[in-house]
Amino acid sequence: MADLEGVNGQREEFKVVGKPNLPGRLSYSLATGIAKFGADYVFPDMLHAKFLRSPYANAMVKSVDVAAAKKVPGVVDILTWEDEDLINFGRAGGASKKPPTGGGMGGQQSAFVDQIADMEDDEVAVIVVAETEEACDEGLKALNPQWEVRPHVVDILEGRKPDAPVIRENPRGKGNVTVVTNNRGDVEAGFKEADQIIEYDFNMPAFCGHVPNPYASVAYWYHDPLQSTEQQSLRIEGPVWTASGGKDSVGRMYGLPSEMVKQESLFQGGKYCDWGLRKVQQITPLLSRRTGRPVRMAITRKEMYDFNMNQRFTHMKVGFKNNGLITAIEDFSIADAGVPPVSTLGTSGDQGYGPYFTTRCLNIKQTMEVVNSNRGKMYTSGQHCPFNWDALTMALHIIADKLNKDPIEIATLNLHGPTDYTDPNPVPSYEACVKEGKKLMNWNWHATGAKKLPDGRMHGAAFRYQMCPRHSFSSYNSKLELRNGKVHMPTQGPCTGIYAVEGNAMVVAEELGLRYEDISIDFDPMEVFAPVGGGSDGTTASAWVTKECANLLKKQILEAAVKNAENPPAQGGFGGFGGGKAPAPSPLKGCKAEDLDIKDGKVYVKSDPGRSVPLARAVGQAHLFATFSGRPPTALWATGMGRYLDTMNIAMCEVAVDTETGQVEIVRFGVVADPGKVIRLTSLESQIDQVMDFSAGCQLQEDYFYDKNTGVKLNANMLDYKKVSMLDMPRVDKQFLETRAGNAAYGANGISHSLANTHLVICAIYNAIGKWVDPPATPDKVLKALGKA
Repeated sequence: MADLEGVNGQREEFKVVGKPNLPGRLSYSLATGIAKFGADYVFPDMLHAKFLRSPYANAMVKSVDVAAAKKVPGVVDILTWEDEDLINFGRAGGASKKPPTGGGMGGQQSAFVDQIADMEDDEVAVIVVAETEEACDEGLKALNPQWEVRPHVVDILEGRKPDAPVIRENPRGKGNVTVVTNNRGDVEAGFKEADQIIEYDFNMPAFCGHVPNPYASVAYWYHDPLQSTEQQSLRIEGPVWTASGGKDSVGRMYGLPSEMVKQESLFQGGKYCDWGLRKVQQITPLLSRRTGRPVRMAITRKEMYDFNMNQRFTHMKVGFKNNGLITAIEDFSIADAGVPPVSTLGTSGDQGYGPYFTTRCLNIKQTMEVVNSNRGKMYTSGQHCPFNWDALTMALHIIADKLNKDPIEIATLNLHGPTDYTDPNPVPSYEACVKEGKKLMNWNWHATGAKKLPDGRMHGAAFRYQMCPRHSFSSYNSKLELRNGKVHMPTQGPCTGIYAVEGNAMVVAEELGLRYEDISIDFDPMEVFAPVGGGSDGTTASAWVTKECANLLKKQILEAAVKNAENPPAQGGFGGFGGGKAPAPSPLKGCKAEDLDIKDGKVYVKSDPGRSVPLARAVGQAHLFATFSGRPPTALWATGMGRYLDTMNIAMCEVAVDTETGQVEIVRFGVVADPGKVIRLTSLESQIDQVMDFSAGCQLQEDYFYDKNTGVKLNANMLDYKKVSMLDMPRVDKQFLETRAGNAAYGANGISHSLANTHLVICAIYNAIGKWVDPPATPDKVLKALGKA
């Protein structure tokens, strides 16, 4: 496919789009620390609020001593599950509709917040509002909450057993387990067709998303003199990601139209595919309404250790021919559903969008037991989704090892063609990526355990492929304005570490023949345009809409230039009432709009480029607007999810393993990606670095630890949870291809988090030492696999 429906989709010359090192509009604010996040806002007479949080993994608060807590100096208000305001929160009057709180495979919470805590540190329906945070803490202590401690599940292998305690209602399953399946063909026939059958375990630990700037919300009510109503307007700081509904998602809870919800802050922090609204973002307006004062509520870093990926145990059975062609795949998985609200994209969603459908294999059987637990929440749609992708990566390496072949050869044999799993043709994007990847990494495959480095460590290498998807979730409303000779692109924000706004501005500059810095990006929370969409649909799809909008504005500019050339305003005079001298004839005089174009900031005659006028002078005092609403055609990924293939990527990895200490060093990653067309190169490069940071962390050092007796998480802090730092990051070599095979802006698709992986490093370790190690491959695990511990 290609960008055939959009204007200039087949453009060949690019002066702005794809250019590196163009600064982000808000980068200076972020780099210098002047950016204000939700937690930075302080208003006069502001109160603070905190939820009561459970010290237990599964418990119900039975009673609290409100009278004692109200005696604590500084305590202003206390809400409990018995207060009408909290009971009715999410209903007409308190808010328009019940806030979204569910989504787990085992049902959802019945209220915005109630007496039940589904995990340690979970909020329950008790809130203390006080003059200071310290007074909140003292008030919470004085409540002396009495808890009914209930059985918990933090070990999903135990939680799936028939005699395990049932921790919450599960209308779709039995006990704690919901079973989901997805099958194709006849898997038993596929195994009969196979020459060899392998079985192996593919296990993944949970690891942390860790938004660097903890969520905070500050809200107050006021009478807006610009509104013709007695109803108060809401000021709320602590931006909500536009993909989660933006500020209006909170306003709607209180029955407010968009124009009555005001917000200044643009900065949310690095947030990636985290769709969840936190309760602190939703409740502060209610608390402010009760007290008549601004109220601030923030969550601590300890409360930010949400899952980026849920734990999973998988047993794989794969049949294949002696040439390496896979004939049958059977995947039995046990996956953590976690605590509601939790994304299911990383659980049952994998069965519809997974690696197996990219293969020629006709016989696939997938069975997943999704187990309710008290381990934690996953607000994100996941960095590594589909989470089971590297179950196939492992298969390719095991088959290659048994047949003494390069895993690239096995992957290429099994990858189906562009149209479906019966298509025998190669995928051009994949072939190009492999070719460049081999050169990038100086790829020279060796058998397992066959290469020792000069320092005595064992060398290993691994390979994986993935799609470069565009998720086609969203529509966009683009607006452009030209005033005083300057082009403006208004957008609502917020800034979440995704530079889609800048990518759109680059497209505007490209289409209008201007420089990137000629486009004024105007952030205004009241504006409609938000270029961030679902998944990788953001920059590339919103830029397609903006491209259409830019060409509508361009048409108006050229028409204004013609009009201005024929009737130029007098120069000088007073207030436009005459007295000025007649202007010199415009070089554009006598032209029609179709005779003109814009290049290098000038409107010029196409047949005689020497006849040109700077844009501002060409349009004079014209004040122009253009809008465009819509979306590009649906991407192939969204219609097939692996059944159709266009843009692809590959990743390679080299490791060095010390067999005496068990220490693993990632020597380097190599990535070749074809996003179709690069829009903002700096963003793409950074996204690759980001996903390789995730990949290194989850495979070498990141994991959660629980006290099985209490269900308490033991390492929710920066010291004990081993995040990958800049000093830990290996070298990441990158190369980008542009096949223009996507159908968003200029043939772009996207990159998403498709290169984030759970087992590329693990496969390289196997190639080095001939032993499989479950991630994270810490030194003790490596030594145990080698029989040395």
